Formats: sequence, C-alpha cells, structure tokens
Amino acid sequence: MTTVSAKPTIDEQVEILMSGADYGDPQIKETMTRELRERLIEAERAGRPLRIYCGYDPRTTDLHLGHTITMRKLRQFQELGHDVTFLIGSFTSLIGDPSDVDKARAQLTPEQVEINAQTYAEQAFKILDRARTRVRYNAEWLAPLTFKDLIEFASHFTVQQFLQRDNFKKRLEAGEPIWLHETFYSLMQAYDAVAQETDVQVGGQDQLFNIVVAGRQLMERLGMKPQVAIIMGELLPGTDGEIKMSKSLGNHIPIMSTPEDMFGKIMSLPDKAMPIYHKLLLGYSPPQLAAFNAALADGSLHPRDAKMNLARQIVTIFHGPEGAARGEEHFRTVFQRGELPDMPDHPVNGEQRVVDLMADLNMVRSKGEARRLIDQGGVRLNGAKVGDAEATVRLAPGADAVLQVGKRKFVRLVGGK
Repeated sequence: MTTVSAKPTIDEQVEILMSGADYGDPQIKETMTRELRERLIEAERAGRPLRIYCGYDPRTTDLHLGHTITMRKLRQFQELGHDVTFLIGSFTSLIGDPSDVDKARAQLTPEQVEINAQTYAEQAFKILDRARTRVRYNAEWLAPLTFKDLIEFASHFTVQQFLQRDNFKKRLEAGEPIWLHETFYSLMQAYDAVAQETDVQVGGQDQLFNIVVAGRQLMERLGMKPQVAIIMGELLPGTDGEIKMSKSLGNHIPIMSTPEDMFGKIMSLPDKAMPIYHKLLLGYSPPQLAAFNAALADGSLHPRDAKMNLARQIVTIFHGPEGAARGEEHFRTVFQRGELPDMPDHPVNGEQRVVDLMADLNMVRSKGEARRLIDQGGVRLNGAKVGDAEATVRLAPGADAVLQVGKRKFVRLVGGK
C-alpha cells in the first residue's frame, strides 16, 4: 500500500496515479496523462479535491482479489487527499456488464441484487479508508430515468460504435445473439459519471469502452468536461493462472473467504503466476520485481517458498497475522502432513443424500453446484470419491465419516440414534 507522508507535487501525483495504467494506445495514455495533470492543477487552484469513483456490480455476494487492483488505485487517490466514491452498481447489475463475456449474462432480480450488495462496502474497507470513502448506489439516479431520457442518451451514439467492441464483434461473427438491452449497460455506466460530475473514473481493461468511449462522450455531449479515465493495464489471473479472475468463471479468490480457503487457493496457483501476483497485489516496484524474478531463475528462491510468503502476506491483509497463521497451519496439516484438520460435527439421522448435506451445511451455494462438484470428482467420503450425484449416507449410531468438498472444506458426519 502506498503511504504518502507529505503531499507530492502535481508531477509526482501524476506519476503515482498513472502508474499501472495502460490503454493499448500510447496516444490515449498521453491524452489521459495530460488531462489528469490539468485537472489536478485546476483542483489545487480551486482548493477542492478531485472526484473519483469506481463501480462494482453485485452480481454475486463476494468481491475477489481481482477487484482489489482498482481499489488500490482508489486508495492512492485517498492518500493524496481526493474524494473517492465506492459505487455499488445496484441498477447496472440488473443487466450485467457484457464487456468480458461471450454471451449475454443472466438478468438478476432487484431482490437478488440487494442480497448480494449487503456486504460489499464492508469488503471494500479491507483496502479503502472507511473514514474517507463515500459509498453510493447507482439506482439512486438510474431508477428515476424515463424512456425519454434513454432516447436522448442513445442519440449520442451509433450502433457501429457498439458493434466494434471486441466481444460484440466476435458474437456477431459467430452468429451469436446480441440482445438490445446489453447495449443499455454502457449508457447507464456513462450516466453514472454524469450524475456524479466525475473528474476521474478508475476501471480495468474490460471497461475501456464503457469509460473512455461511452462515459467521456456522453459527458461531453451533455456539456460537461469529460472525465479522465485511468484504466489499469494488467488483469489479475485467476487460480488457473491464465484467464482473468472472474466470479462467473469460478477461478476467483473471494475477499471474504476464510483464511484457510484463501491460503490454500493461493498455494494452488501455478508458479508462473507468482510475478504478477507480487506486482499487482503486493505492489512490487520494477526493481523489486526484477530481483524477485532473478532469484526464482537462479534457484536462490524456491517457487514454493515464494508462494508461501505470498499467501502469508495476502491473508494477513484480509484476516490479520492470526488468520495467516491459521491458514498456514491448516495448509501444512492437510496438504503437507496429510492429516485431517479440526472440523465441525454434524448429526446424520437415517439416510440422507450427499447433495442435500452439502447444501444444508453451506459447503456449496446450491444443489446444482453440489452435483457438478460430484461429477468433477471434487467430493470425497472417508477419502473415497463420491461418484454418483444421487449417492446417500447412512451411519450407524455413533459411527462417523468425513465429508470433504474440494480441498479445504471438511465436516465429520456422526450417526444419530
């Protein structure tokens, strides 16, 4: 985490805030850098902070480590004294961002969104300064819009602009449907910037169109100064080490996962993911990263030790030193010594389906997920794979069996009377 003791000069602020930004086009980066410097100068003269925001759609109940990349950029703005808004996309999430998917997202109900959003702010405060963070919900200004408003906003864009987006272009070429409501997402996100009179919006590479094209263009057409876009250049890969971390792909590490689960998932990362995790999550500078890579290359640092240190540091950020120690002990017990960890007991009376037990014990989010895990060989009973989604458990009184889901979830089933 960057700590600022004395306020840097304008040029120093620009260097800090543009670090890690990449637009895939040097000219765009040059424009954004120049405009950021101009905004900082104007704000300093006016004696006001810049207004910054980044939006997070509550499509599921948890944020993940990939989200912390943009949060750390927001934290840099906070430490430089600027006004930061953590925006919860309570309205945009009803549609879902089409930016990083090759098919339409399932639409959520307002009730589902409300449930998912309940802990978003608390999760964000693991990175952001609670006292200096404004939390808002975009239903505040998007819900009251009329159809007339939508027509006006849409009149500032062409269909061709939307069809040039990579994901839409690929779907069009493949003959896959592009639903009209998906194009509304960019309009709504653009209006987020208008409603908040934003100076700067932060986002990932998948938000390039929404922020740089839609957001800036709508603001300009409505007579406002277009926002500066800070697009983070690198995306954190998921647990597969290849594809960007994503809740929808299931390769994510939730911020609110247990210390044991978080530690274990980090240790399961492929070795090749170590440099980018150290860079994006621990903030390694270029010299630090060069030294780290050199140590891995010459063998003076073993990948396992690097990964163990990474896991300790990341789990400490979210769960403190005690949580990191707990996670490490669990990992060593289960995966290095082959012992079973401490686990809760659960009584089993009569015959029960394994799928039902997994759902009732919150070891999975749904029975559908339980069936998928069984089909994939990810569920064991007393060490043996459960091979049938309709498998049942019946235990004699006092007898027990260990139910294991994935690598890190254990429950001891105990036969009732």
